[in-house]
Amino acid sequence: MTGKLGNITFYADDPPALARFWAAVFGYPEATWDEPLKNELLASGLTEADLAKRGLAEDPEGVGPRLFFHHADETKRGRNRLHLDISATPGRRPTREELDAEKDRLVALGAEVVRLVDQTWGPWPESYFQMKDPEGNEFCLQ
Repeated sequence: MTGKLGNITFYADDPPALARFWAAVFGYPEATWDEPLKNELLASGLTEADLAKRGLAEDPEGVGPRLFFHHADETKRGRNRLHLDISATPGRRPTREELDAEKDRLVALGAEVVRLVDQTWGPWPESYFQMKDPEGNEFCLQ
């Protein structure tokens, strides 16, 4: 048997707000704790306060990644040990105009550009933006 990715989990200062940011990045609908899920969670012992400290960004078609956001006990310090690479044009390399347009969209959502990397890695061209989400988690837009 092999494993399968379940959630990508983020610790966050404001999990619902960060969930809304990442849902918008991927074009997911804004997730809420709707019925019957909310009743199931409350019946399992979680409280309304627990739900307020969590967030979810989920592809309604079940194809894209499911992101879960949990309240952090302390603020983020230092660089991530893992980051997401976001494709501006899934399935193909974006034009510079497409990459810039997606960067601008993400900045309008609350992301921050760290730098543009435009170089070659051996025979492969690399052009991507290093970015941070609203809580400082690093990701790349390629």
